[in-house]
Amino acid sequence: MTAKNSVKTTPTGNNPGTTANQPAPSPALLFDTINAYQRTATIKAAIELDVFGAMSGAPAPVEIIAAHCHASPRGIRILCDYLTVLGFLTKSGGQYALTPDSAVFLNRKSPAYSGGTLEFLLSNEIKGAFDRFTEAARKGGTAQPQGGTVAPEHPVWISFARSMGPLMAPAAAGLADLIALDQSRATKVLDISASHGMWGHAFATKYLQARIVALDWAPVLEVAAENARAAGVADRFRTIAGSAFEVELGSDYDVVLVPNFLHHFNAADCVRFLKKAHAALRSGGTVAIVEFVPNPDRITPPAAAGFSLIMLATTPEGDAYTFAEYSDMLAQAGFNPPTVHSLPASLNVAVIARR
Repeated sequence: MTAKNSVKTTPTGNNPGTTANQPAPSPALLFDTINAYQRTATIKAAIELDVFGAMSGAPAPVEIIAAHCHASPRGIRILCDYLTVLGFLTKSGGQYALTPDSAVFLNRKSPAYSGGTLEFLLSNEIKGAFDRFTEAARKGGTAQPQGGTVAPEHPVWISFARSMGPLMAPAAAGLADLIALDQSRATKVLDISASHGMWGHAFATKYLQARIVALDWAPVLEVAAENARAAGVADRFRTIAGSAFEVELGSDYDVVLVPNFLHHFNAADCVRFLKKAHAALRSGGTVAIVEFVPNPDRITPPAAAGFSLIMLATTPEGDAYTFAEYSDMLAQAGFNPPTVHSLPASLNVAVIARR
């Protein structure tokens, strides 16, 4: 390289290894990560006080918000300023207002209100699992007792079913749009780990001859049944209680839905279940897996890649699997090569394959 084409770098500051075209080392990421609990506490307090409800109609000053929340104006001012720093509110001329995201997901009057997810996401079974995360990382699986969240009849799934339903409704409707059912005859849809039931209910709403069979633990199915009545599809809804690995699934299904289920298990168990799903489908039937699916590098996109961490903390052998891994599982179970599809208002994708 000639002298005129070379790039000369000059050490800067007190860091001999830092060059002019490189930023100086910073502890900002370290402290942001250590102090992340403060963000959790802030959003939890804002939801519990119904801060966002005070601005559901129009921007409001501290005094109005504090009166709505039955709280100290000083406390609300500091809380709302930090919510603005985080991006949940905007502030102008001493008045606070909802962002578009907050208006949809944090206003209790919104049909997509998601504040109730705190009950599940901050439960001891989920958040508490991270208090023992060093042990989980050391052993390669949850340090929670009795196998963590995959223990039979685990009560955390009732909380999940009650809090997550509204958040899943747009994605469930999107999945129903992706899979065409024969409207000239009665069709059967099996909803595995049905939880709130929104995935199956979306098919029953779109296809008036579709009959839904929901499988989950018995107490959780009570929530799905409540939602079926609310959706007006209870006359085409029935249940199977128990473990998806152990109970008889039935046969001749047009679709088997597998939403957010396989990530709880190792790959061999996933194949074992998918073989069972394959046997339950009619010829030409469809399996639809809804999951967090990271890219092959397993570090992107962030939400899907980071989901493996939750599985490490809360399950013995669960993981976030790549599309290639799901493709291999499906092939081992006898399915045709799958396709992958995005879903509306969701971090999940749908992996769809035919029998």
